[in-house]
Amino acid sequence: MTAPKFDVLAIGNAIVDVIAPCDDAFLAEHGLDKGAMALVDTARAETLYDAMGPGREISGGSAANTCAGLAALGAKCAFIGQVADDQLGHVFAHDIRAAGIHFDTAVHTGDVPTARCLVHVTSDGQRTMNTFLGASQELTAKVVDGTLIADAAVLYLEGYLWDPDTPRAAMRDAMQAARDAGRKIAFTLSDAFLLDRHGDDFRALIDGGAIDILFANEGEAMALTGVETCEAAIDALAPKLPVLVVTRGEQGAVAVAGDERAEVKAEPVQKIVDTTGAGDSFAAGFLAGHVKGRALAECLTMGAVAAAEIIAHYGARPEADLKSLVAQRLR
Repeated sequence: MTAPKFDVLAIGNAIVDVIAPCDDAFLAEHGLDKGAMALVDTARAETLYDAMGPGREISGGSAANTCAGLAALGAKCAFIGQVADDQLGHVFAHDIRAAGIHFDTAVHTGDVPTARCLVHVTSDGQRTMNTFLGASQELTAKVVDGTLIADAAVLYLEGYLWDPDTPRAAMRDAMQAARDAGRKIAFTLSDAFLLDRHGDDFRALIDGGAIDILFANEGEAMALTGVETCEAAIDALAPKLPVLVVTRGEQGAVAVAGDERAEVKAEPVQKIVDTTGAGDSFAAGFLAGHVKGRALAECLTMGAVAAAEIIAHYGARPEADLKSLVAQRLR
C-alpha cells in the first residue's frame, strides 16, 4: 500500500450558507423548528430568503466545513462535491481552494443552481437551517475519482449527502474504492432526521464493518440505537466500531476505541454567537489528531478546541489560528 498524498478526502454537499440573525417570532411566523435542519424546494427557499434580514454569504456544507478545519490545523485535504457554473458555485470553489483544499470536481452542467443553506440564528446562538440542495444532489459516481480516494488516508463521508439517491450511490462506490485501497472510512450521521429515512442503511453499514470512525451527537446516537440514554447508546455502538465519537454539547464529548475510553469537557466560550458547524469543526479537530497518531484524549481535546472557536463567531469556517489554539491547550 502506497503512502497517501492526502490525510483526509471528504465527500459532501457543496453549499453556500446565507446566515442572518432572527428572533423566535420569525421562526414561529414561518413554521420553523428551532435548531433543526429541513430540506426545502426552490419556492420555499425563495420565500424564506426574501423574508430574511441582511445576511452574510459564507461557503459551507458539513464535510467541506470539516475540511476547512482540518486544513487550518495543517492537514492535507481534498474535497469532492458538486456546484453549478453560477455565482454561488464560483464563490464555493474559490473559498475551498483558498483554504488550501484540493477541489477539482466537474461542475454540474444542467439548469440546477448551486446549493444554498438559509441559516436563521437566534440570540442564544441556535441555528435553524433550511437547505436547498440544488446541484449538490446531482453528484454522480462518474465524477467521484477513485484514484483521489486511494490517495487519502481517510475517506470522510457526510450523512446529509446520503439522502438523495444519486449521490448515495456515488458514496457507496467511494467506500468500496477506499476499502480496495486499504484506507479508513469515517462517517458522520449529520442529523437525527436522516435516521428516520436511512437508519436501516446506517445500521447495516456499522454492522457490516464498513465504518472505521463514526461521529454522532448524543441525540443521533440514541435515535440510531433506539435507547433512551447516551450511555446506553455508547454501550450499544462501541463494540461494533473501531472508533466511536459522541459529542454532548455543553457536556463535552466521549470517544471509545476498543478497550480505551476518553472523555473531555466542552471548552469554555465567552459568548456563544452561532452554533453552525460546531459538529463539523469537532470532527476536524478529532481527525487532525487521529491522522497524526495522537492519543484518543488529545484528539477529543483538539475537537473541543475547534468547536469552541467556531461557535464564538458567525459562520462555520475557522477565523482564528486553530494551530495556535491547540498548541496552547495541549502544551
